[in-house]
Amino acid sequence: MGAAAPSDRPGPGPLLSEAELLGPVDVVAPALLGCWVVTDRPAGRVALRLTEVEAYSGEGMDPAAHSHRGPTPRSEIMFGPPGRLYVYFSYGVHWCANVVVGPAGRGSAVLMRAGDVVLGEEVARGRRSAARTARDLARGPARLTQALAIGPDDRGAELLSDASAVRLHRGSAPASVSTGPRVGISRAADLPWRFWETGAPSVSVFRAGGKPRRGSGRQDGAS
Repeated sequence: MGAAAPSDRPGPGPLLSEAELLGPVDVVAPALLGCWVVTDRPAGRVALRLTEVEAYSGEGMDPAAHSHRGPTPRSEIMFGPPGRLYVYFSYGVHWCANVVVGPAGRGSAVLMRAGDVVLGEEVARGRRSAARTARDLARGPARLTQALAIGPDDRGAELLSDASAVRLHRGSAPASVSTGPRVGISRAADLPWRFWETGAPSVSVFRAGGKPRRGSGRQDGAS
């Protein structure tokens, strides 16, 4: 999936297809590393290359997923079709953005945790004035949505459509992928479903699960 565009490409590759998102969530999630997330806003275009993601399954084995107990007004978007954007407010603090994957009805999604801003850095810096370096612009799920200006109005956005203001494109695959526990969850904490580009500076700092923390990007809560 990620190998379709060379690393020196000046722009994003083609949009992903629905077929590329239909596999098991723990297979699709690492394949999204290197893909580009692009937003077009009045302030300009910002694009980042994904360096860290987390998988959340709706197939009954993942109580940390919002979809674990079936569709709710909040989680219904997770049940498809694939390629839609699931946006939720985390602990009343910030927005998190997920790519819905798998066949319709499965309830799986991939949380976009971190990325490297590759287009529109000045626009992203205007939204992330606290960022000290370029690596901090989208280092963590809250910073990622801030840099891309993703919020509640993007809930349900069609990431695979040219007409969408938020899109998911192919990009250069990482040379190496690491995996480990997801961040900040207290349920199904043993699943090694966080995937990141090995050595990427923009990957967020790992913190073990347990008590909710202000600013956490975890899902942790079938509701």
